Amino acid sequence: MAARTRLAQDDPNASSSGRPERSEARERLLSTASRLFYREGIRAVGVERILAEAPATRATFYRHFPSKEDLVLAYLRGVDTGTRAGVRAAVEAARSPADALRAIGTAVADNLAAPEFRGCAFLKAAAEYPDPDDPVRQVILEHRTWYATTLTELFAQVFGDSPRRGNPEHAARHFVLIRDGAMSGAHLDGVDSVGDAFRRGVEGLLTPLP
Repeated sequence: MAARTRLAQDDPNASSSGRPERSEARERLLSTASRLFYREGIRAVGVERILAEAPATRATFYRHFPSKEDLVLAYLRGVDTGTRAGVRAAVEAARSPADALRAIGTAVADNLAAPEFRGCAFLKAAAEYPDPDDPVRQVILEHRTWYATTLTELFAQVFGDSPRRGNPEHAARHFVLIRDGAMSGAHLDGVDSVGDAFRRGVEGLLTPLP
């Protein structure tokens, strides 16, 4: 395997006390909430709506999630876990670090065209939770830090020691910036054109300087 970088552990949210209790009811509540939060917004969806669509009783809900915030955190951690798995798969399947970055970029561009796509779950949540000390905001920042760090490590492998290549951290931040823009503007400016522009941007970051 040519592309190698330090990826996050399988479950970055696992604690010394173990994983959260798993049950069919918990997974049904989380799945329902995740769908509604992503599609309609976190604050717009109340507990009663989730209970009605799951369906579940309030007692069942609070047995698994002491508060709505706990459910929101579980939702975002689930998105984080899925994103990490996708990046890990791209890196492991790639022949080189550059191909890994292209694969990560292709996955982002392809996601823009998915019928259920409504933007970046973390950017949407950040707009609803502006307080930097809020636990929800902390999960968002942890995810973005991991993402940027992983990209930085890949770009460092691509650039090597060549003085004609860019700064890996700057390239990673640029990647995140154009990714955020693509996810925010795809449905406003056209999915195809935005996706193509994003792919060109990624390729530009990988192109040697003259």
